[in-house]
Amino acid sequence: MEKIIRILWKFFAAITIGIPIYLFSVQVNFYNLYGSMPSTDLLENPQSELASELYAADGSLLGKYFRNNRSPVTYEEIASNMVHALIASEDYRFEQHAGIDLRGLSRAFFLSILLQQNKGGGSTLTQQLAKNLFNIRKEVNYKGKCTDIPLLNKLILKTKEWILAVQLERAYTKQEIIAMYLNTVTFGSNTYGIKVAARTFFNKTPAELRIEEAALLVGLLRAPTRYSPIKNPERANHIRNVVLAQMAKYGFLKKSEYDLICEIPTELQYQEENYEKGIAPYFRAVVRDFLLKWTQENGYDLFSDGLRIYTTIDSRVQMHAEAALKEQMALLQNQFEDHWKEQNPWIHENGKEIVDYIEKEIKKTPLYQKLRKEYGTDTESIHKVLNTPIPTTLFSWEGPIQKTITPLEAFKHHRRILQAGCMAMDPYTGHIKAWVGGIDYKYFQYDHVKQSKRQTGSTFKPIVYTVALDNDYLPTDLVTDEPVTFVQPNGTTWTPQNAWKSYSGKQYTLRYAMAKSYNSITSYLIKQLTPQLVVDYAKRMGLKGPLDPVPAICLGCSDASVYEMVGAYSTFLNKGVWTEPFFITHIEDKHGNVLQTFIPQRHEAIHEDTADLMTYMLKGSLDEGALNGVSIALREQNEIAGKSGTTSNHSDGWFIGLTQNLCTGVWVGGEDRCIHFRDFSLGAGSVTARPIWEKFMIKLYNDPQLVYKKGPLIANNILSEKVKNIIQSKPPSAYTTSHASTDAANNKQIAIELDIDKIL
Repeated sequence: MEKIIRILWKFFAAITIGIPIYLFSVQVNFYNLYGSMPSTDLLENPQSELASELYAADGSLLGKYFRNNRSPVTYEEIASNMVHALIASEDYRFEQHAGIDLRGLSRAFFLSILLQQNKGGGSTLTQQLAKNLFNIRKEVNYKGKCTDIPLLNKLILKTKEWILAVQLERAYTKQEIIAMYLNTVTFGSNTYGIKVAARTFFNKTPAELRIEEAALLVGLLRAPTRYSPIKNPERANHIRNVVLAQMAKYGFLKKSEYDLICEIPTELQYQEENYEKGIAPYFRAVVRDFLLKWTQENGYDLFSDGLRIYTTIDSRVQMHAEAALKEQMALLQNQFEDHWKEQNPWIHENGKEIVDYIEKEIKKTPLYQKLRKEYGTDTESIHKVLNTPIPTTLFSWEGPIQKTITPLEAFKHHRRILQAGCMAMDPYTGHIKAWVGGIDYKYFQYDHVKQSKRQTGSTFKPIVYTVALDNDYLPTDLVTDEPVTFVQPNGTTWTPQNAWKSYSGKQYTLRYAMAKSYNSITSYLIKQLTPQLVVDYAKRMGLKGPLDPVPAICLGCSDASVYEMVGAYSTFLNKGVWTEPFFITHIEDKHGNVLQTFIPQRHEAIHEDTADLMTYMLKGSLDEGALNGVSIALREQNEIAGKSGTTSNHSDGWFIGLTQNLCTGVWVGGEDRCIHFRDFSLGAGSVTARPIWEKFMIKLYNDPQLVYKKGPLIANNILSEKVKNIIQSKPPSAYTTSHASTDAANNKQIAIELDIDKIL
């Protein structure tokens, strides 16, 4: 008996002395036997991947950039229902232990290990948090000489978790540990953290979760895929009720409440966050490209550092712009299909179909490039893949079409779909308020606001008239509608025609000529001013080019983006100052510290008087040009201005509109220039693009929450008075055409004496 007692005492002494020595040796990584532990700094500032968040100017969340979709919340932002459900289900002695629950460990040892009853592992919430935060099982730095030995490695890992759990309990309060835990766990469906889970499954904040909702989310922690309410609703309901039973067992829920709630179905409002869904997907993609470059230059990771990016976009304006574009494009697509019927819309300038168009264009797609990498020069195999029917989802305005179809036929289907782009900007600050890069980001990811550049047609003409006004011409000056001929460098001649293929021989004021889009009079001006001077002005007004200094530039033969054209037109309302359109105001880190504030570039592009005159010129479209078809609802008690544009063969339809505090540009066309209507009456910018602007503005005016109201283009309604003063202060222009010179002075005097709006 004495011998047994001595042995027991020795065993007790060995445990009493050995365990602390073992724990200390693991903590200091004695001779690198166990692998290192997380540093004190890392323990005090644990790192986990956080999604970077993109915010609208009105404070709403536009979207995120992430590898693991996670956004943190504080304990105060979490409903007590969620906390109670978590503690009852995962660690009911959480408030009593200091990181390690010896009672739970004993229970796990005897029941789960010795008796093989699978009653859980005895890990506390704090231990699970340590595992989630530091990933000691996988990180190479945390591995030592003994960590690859079977069984021993499990003991070492569990020991490290115990040590970290105790350290976390010393460093943080119980509330902070709960919040950290709920911010790090995954709930499945690409959701990390309670904030994202609450929004994804219920479209709520964590503070708004009901008891049954909190119980379902806690149940998901056990096996997110197995208990997914989307894939396995019956299992999800079962595990929810298991959690509710635990809440009742430990006093967080009355038995009567438990019985009642168990019978209540959990109503989901599921919407998984991804780049294709939500508002402004094209804008988010453009911002992502900008941020990738910015983070690389500044030492941040866009997808894990939890940056907060604040943009100029107004989510309400954005939604109105998207709705207006989709309403018009759905109607326009029906007209396009009725117009072409069974014929293919890709045609040569002579009106004949481009027979091999689809076969050539599909070679430019990522799909074809992928097949080239896989099959190399084996064109027969590539051809076989492209012509083998597969289940495919096709875009249509009536909703997605599920169809078994070849990739070649799917490509052909989508090439028949008309595209569009729209951007709205505050002309005074440069803040972009809406950005709609296309009709549906899921199917068509090419951005038609900034990425795409197309011929501008007559929307370029105001730039020509700007040059004229900035060089002493006046809106009241007369020019004759007659042929203007240019001699080309190769000796040939070019005489631009009006869209209606005739000349009247009559005199028209510049304001009337621009409103009616006379090619002959615009050609006359560029011949007097020179193409190079027009190009110089266009660049000063934000058009990047390439802009060829040729006579045809006056009719919009050069390419520009909606982004550039809106910036150029905004110069007119902004007293001649060009302001670069921009979309990010500032970027913060995850702690709210401002990393960078962005200020747009500005410079004086034209004289202030010229800007006022051009604003007045563009108002002429209301009376004489493309705006005369605008609804009374938009015109009544309101000053609006703008210019439409249509390119050769009606390939591109443009409209740029000005209102009191907004400049909006719209483009409509096919994916390629060869895809278009055959008739000007169907494909003109005033028919395709202008209705989008009109619908958009009416939606803004009808929204009482927005600041956009009807009113004068320039504050205090002094535009006409300013124009009269400018005209009165300048002599008539010293130009001559065959008819206009003798009447210029008389016309000027008439305009001064009478009301300018009426006389012109």
